[in-house]
Amino acid sequence: MDRKLKKRRYINGFDGIRTIAVIGVIFYHLMPYNIQGGYLGVPIFFVLSGYLITDLLNQELQQNGRIDILAFYKRRVKRLYPGLVTMIFVTAAYITLFQRSLLTNIRQIMITNFVYVYNWFQVIHRESYFDKFGPQSPFTHLWSLSIEGQFYLFWPLLLTFLWVVIRKKQPIFDVVFIGAFLSALLMAVLYKEGQDPSRVYYGTDTRMFSILLGAALSILWPSTSLKKKIPNVAKHTLNIAGIISLILIIWMFFNMPGESALTYHGGMFFFSLLSAIFIAAVAHPGADIDGLMTNRLFSWLGKRSYGIYLYQYPVMVFYEARVTNIAGHPWLNTFIEIIIIVVVSHLSYTYIERPLQHFNYAYTKDTVLEFFKKNSHYGWKRLWGTGALVIVFLALLGAVQQPAASAVEGDQKLQATIQKNEQKVAENNKKDTSETGKKKGLKQGEENSSKIRNKTEYKASDESKPTVAGGLNEAMKKKAQSLNITAVGDSVLADGSVKLQDLFPQMYIDAKVGRQMPDAIAVLQSLANSGKLANSVLLSIGTNGPFSDDQLKSIMDIVGSRRKVYWINTHVPTRRWQDQVNGSLSMASKKYHNLKVIDWYTYSKDHSDWFYDDNVHPNEYGLNYYSTYIAKNILE
Repeated sequence: MDRKLKKRRYINGFDGIRTIAVIGVIFYHLMPYNIQGGYLGVPIFFVLSGYLITDLLNQELQQNGRIDILAFYKRRVKRLYPGLVTMIFVTAAYITLFQRSLLTNIRQIMITNFVYVYNWFQVIHRESYFDKFGPQSPFTHLWSLSIEGQFYLFWPLLLTFLWVVIRKKQPIFDVVFIGAFLSALLMAVLYKEGQDPSRVYYGTDTRMFSILLGAALSILWPSTSLKKKIPNVAKHTLNIAGIISLILIIWMFFNMPGESALTYHGGMFFFSLLSAIFIAAVAHPGADIDGLMTNRLFSWLGKRSYGIYLYQYPVMVFYEARVTNIAGHPWLNTFIEIIIIVVVSHLSYTYIERPLQHFNYAYTKDTVLEFFKKNSHYGWKRLWGTGALVIVFLALLGAVQQPAASAVEGDQKLQATIQKNEQKVAENNKKDTSETGKKKGLKQGEENSSKIRNKTEYKASDESKPTVAGGLNEAMKKKAQSLNITAVGDSVLADGSVKLQDLFPQMYIDAKVGRQMPDAIAVLQSLANSGKLANSVLLSIGTNGPFSDDQLKSIMDIVGSRRKVYWINTHVPTRRWQDQVNGSLSMASKKYHNLKVIDWYTYSKDHSDWFYDDNVHPNEYGLNYYSTYIAKNILE
């Protein structure tokens, strides 16, 4: 009786941990006010998997003297494949019918997911986890399942080898922990500040440390040796360690951005260590922290956490493709998406995952024959089977019809535009690199800024009348030719960079796809340290995520109070943070006298024809309005 109770509490407590992890991941993607570190829910899953799998394998080794590796593989396949295969086929079928632009590489995506190497497919194809030109792939998140699948394949073999060769617990722990440390070290070495970190984010070699830390914990903290009755000092120590680690985990959920250098230089490793401490406290039957993680809600959600993780991206991508103005009602849309994800996950768990996990596949042939009998005892239930066959047919049809193009037409044009712009802007930026030229440009920029602020320059005259409606007058064009500006921004600025440099030949532009606030701060600090920061600074940051008041203050501190800052607000209705970013900028403009917000959002929100299909980046037609509007705001 005590043995059963211990096992029940042990499992329920881990359901609570799964719930915390999946809540972090879901909120990271769906909440209107972004939880910066919600992606850290995945390391929690990794640490927990490493602990549980190693613990079960060690128990089997102790009881039977060996690990039945084939039986282990069968159990893993029966647990994981039904949900994964169903999600992939249903998603591919939906894409075939309703979002054919996502059929690109669908065959390779399906195959690499079935054999658990999809993360390396993403690395090879340079897919970014942090920025997309068009709609995100509904399969992006499956990279983590591939890493777990690779672990399940090789770990029983490696663990058996370690026990046979080394035999002693402490040396085995040392080897596994050193392996985890080397993986974290490789992440730090391969991470390059200012570059998209997706390679180290997706790589098995750079993410395995979380799983190995869980495995190392299981070597020293096996569940079978943990006693319910322990001294009060030990109990209090476990409770305090568990509570402190949980508090730090939640704090890091809110404060560790996925593109921060600190994240890859030990931050994620430290978070995984915290997760291991928390799991150790919950796993111990003598600690009270287990009770905190054990309740009906956590148990219900924890058991469905696999399905919730599977279906989060398909629901998000498909829903947001239909409801394009997510920013208009962010909280309502978030609530609807979460409800859909939970309902779909519950149906998957109830009717697919559990039944197929416990199905005896030795009777597969008999089941199929019974299904097609004229008077089959399955009766009307065969309609579900017919629906499943239709879904499989549609998914395979989409795989056969996979387009040869690497992207939809609009995305191709946008990518080509940005790539061409990057080359041309780099050439323009190199035109004046000498220190003399820099100093001269700064001095000239100060003089021009002073002249431009003089309203008498724009008195009505034949020279100053606009040549086209809404365009720049001749006086503005003349002033723009010599005005020195430093511009830093993301892909929207990269999209419009050449148009802006046509108007402002002296403008230095540093724009990068996927750039967020931490990267922009580093770029501006570097420019300021090297004396390359002009008297006028143009910023375009906020497309890829919100930022804190402290981060905005850092920008303004770097720029200083003597420079004029022009900040373009965001037009990104497909993302929840649009209004948060624009609201933050509006408040900041009242706080900082030298900050002027260029209200691109209000100017462009009713002109969908100005944008590519993503409704974020101005197209060739819209760039004329984009560049002219920004120029007028600077020159006026």
